[in-house]
Amino acid sequence: MPHASDTRQSIIDAVLRIIGQDGIAAVTNRLIAKEAGVSLGSVTYHFATQHELLRESLLHFVAEETRHFTALADACTDEPFDIGQAAEVVAQVAGGNAFDSRHIAPFELYVQAGRDERLRAAAAECFAAYDLLATRILTQLGVPDPERLAGAAVALVFGQQLRRLATGAPAEDLVDTLLILTRFAPPQVS
Repeated sequence: MPHASDTRQSIIDAVLRIIGQDGIAAVTNRLIAKEAGVSLGSVTYHFATQHELLRESLLHFVAEETRHFTALADACTDEPFDIGQAAEVVAQVAGGNAFDSRHIAPFELYVQAGRDERLRAAAAECFAAYDLLATRILTQLGVPDPERLAGAAVALVFGQQLRRLATGAPAEDLVDTLLILTRFAPPQVS
């Protein structure tokens, strides 16, 4: 018999897959139960409202993203990066060449956070992890005032990722864009 936390996690994973495949409007308790392989009663037992279900799904995604991006940021040592090393980290952020439901779901959830202020704190937490990584990379590249520029770099990454999603452009376009921008950044004076 599955443990309650396993059932809850299966439901959250199913919600993220459904959101990534068909959007938030497709999230129904019946579809969640089918996708998660649980009873309809399990869905309503673990999540009383649709808001709670979306919030917990976003929080789960945020926790995973925060761990991933914080680990990448921690891997940035005190020694300066060269452009090639920065490109490798950016390629990891870009997540490969294919957009699957896991890559699409966050965009849906962030748009939903724009509509539902109760989800905004969770979205802000995830963007703080993105900003931390961007700050570390910009610092390692010797870019002046990296904290101030981190948000713009994250916005650029998200814009390029959205463009990739909408057009099927390759991940290399994101890496190329960021590398071009770093060429225009003046070196940091010690």
